[in-house]
Amino acid sequence: MTQAIKSKSLYDRDILLWVEDTVNKLRARDFEHLDLENLIEEVTSLGISQKKELLSRLTTLLEHLLKRLYVISSNDYNGWERTIRNQRTELDILFSQVPSLKTEWQEKFDDSWRRSISKVKKEYRLVEFPLTWQYESDIEAILNTDFWEVES
Repeated sequence: MTQAIKSKSLYDRDILLWVEDTVNKLRARDFEHLDLENLIEEVTSLGISQKKELLSRLTTLLEHLLKRLYVISSNDYNGWERTIRNQRTELDILFSQVPSLKTEWQEKFDDSWRRSISKVKKEYRLVEFPLTWQYESDIEAILNTDFWEVES
């Protein structure tokens, strides 16, 4: 048992210590002693994490836009609009920190639309939702337009 614990890498034992150790080695340009396998894995996961956050926030935003646009329930409008504002703010922050995510917009929009429409149709079976997004879908429009105030 003790032998198994000792043979675990620093990465497996304590990722925070591994990160600190890796940063120190990078700063010292000690490339020879870097744990390259795990470093590559962690850097790769950073990009995946950013794309996942875009997909998740955009899906939530579209779900609430759909509810606000098509579900008649004035008691819920304020909550849906609050969620819309929050997700828009978080997406704006994400794009300011990771501008290259904008190149993922159309693909993530299409994926988010598919997920969002599926979910709201299950939640609101009596509401007739459109098969496609009926408004502008570029970043600027999605982050800034209150579609329920726009005449279609």
